[in-house]
Amino acid sequence: MRSEIQMTTRREFVRKGLLFLAAGYSAPFFLTRTVWALDKTAPATRPLGIPDGRILVVIQLGGGNDGLNTVVPHGMDEYYRARPQLGIPRDKLIKINDTVGLHPGLAKLKEIYDRGQLAIIQGVGYPNPDRSHFRSMEIWHTADPQSQTVTYGWLGRYLDNACPGCDPKRNQINPLAGINVGGWMPPALKSQRGLSIALDDPDSFRWVPLATDERDAKQTAGTFEKLNSTVAQNLKDPHLARLDFLSRVAMNADASSDRVRAVLAKSRRSESNYPTTGLARQLQLVARLIAGEIDTRVYYVSMGGFDTHANQAGPHERLLTEFAEAVAAFQADLQKQGNAHRVLTMTFSEFGRRVAENGSGGTDHGAAAPLFITGPAVKGGVYGPHPSLAPGDLDRGDLKFGTDFRQVYATVLENWLGASSAPILGSAFAKLKFV
Repeated sequence: MRSEIQMTTRREFVRKGLLFLAAGYSAPFFLTRTVWALDKTAPATRPLGIPDGRILVVIQLGGGNDGLNTVVPHGMDEYYRARPQLGIPRDKLIKINDTVGLHPGLAKLKEIYDRGQLAIIQGVGYPNPDRSHFRSMEIWHTADPQSQTVTYGWLGRYLDNACPGCDPKRNQINPLAGINVGGWMPPALKSQRGLSIALDDPDSFRWVPLATDERDAKQTAGTFEKLNSTVAQNLKDPHLARLDFLSRVAMNADASSDRVRAVLAKSRRSESNYPTTGLARQLQLVARLIAGEIDTRVYYVSMGGFDTHANQAGPHERLLTEFAEAVAAFQADLQKQGNAHRVLTMTFSEFGRRVAENGSGGTDHGAAAPLFITGPAVKGGVYGPHPSLAPGDLDRGDLKFGTDFRQVYATVLENWLGASSAPILGSAFAKLKFV
């Protein structure tokens, strides 16, 4: 009994300690690659308490997307006066209504809108906006504009509070409850229980022996397996006990990486026509994991390049086209799978851009901006009025927000994921009607 208690205590210590270490940029490489997979006993079935096995996919548009040239207020003359060079001509944009239209690069997104599966939330932001990339992104990730001490991300707190895939009575956790497709762990997914992993290439998401030839590799792998199969059974041996720390990291990492590769082996690569772009590659991997019925509730993907201070027109059009085509391919893939009804996709960027264009053919850091919600469960349409562009209604040259981003989070948490939002967001926020 005493040995059992010691093992449980040590396991908990290792798990929490490693999660702390992995959050730092100076953590050893082998730890950051393995730390996010920390429990071999994760259940293989869908978590309880989640209506219809619902899934949330978050797309981060890093750099501060220019919302005014994404959802274009063509009905407001102030827009064209503020942007004589960058303003999208009325005859080129994709009109939604008499007030706003979409950038021509978002043609594929308009097709989703026409099916009633795209919600455009206008003027999203927060009080006292911050134009720093670092601080504003931190606010969106933690849902904490007041600079309070928040240790974990809003999605991580959801995983901790709603506890999908977690059985407290059996002390089980599901380290695959959240997955970021990429080589970093976004702060939004950081959780107390360590319920998320970050992976880029599924084939490299495993322990690989550093050996110069096949014979050495086999010998190294044999030694690795022997050590990790005997250490846990011989904790009383003082020599083997010293290896316990590394052994548990290795065993748990192997467990999660094995599960990911097994799921991908079950799911065939989609026949949908994905573009050959970074975001499309990430979303295609997400679609394969969903098709393989892995027990993941939140997926996180990202694309950068939206910090368009100079020569914005061409690069911004390419970015929006890449985004729209990737999302359209993803939705088509989910539809073919029969999983589209289970998936809600939302976008965000840390801030919009200033109303007026600058002297370099670009735009500078701003505040409020639109975001998109897609999926068959979405009640499509435009939500909220477009912020005023009248000079007297601006905040130091920025748009004033009309929708607090935490209202979007609260709606997703409660109306989609079936979780109480107040414990996660720290307060109750009025919900929207897009789902």
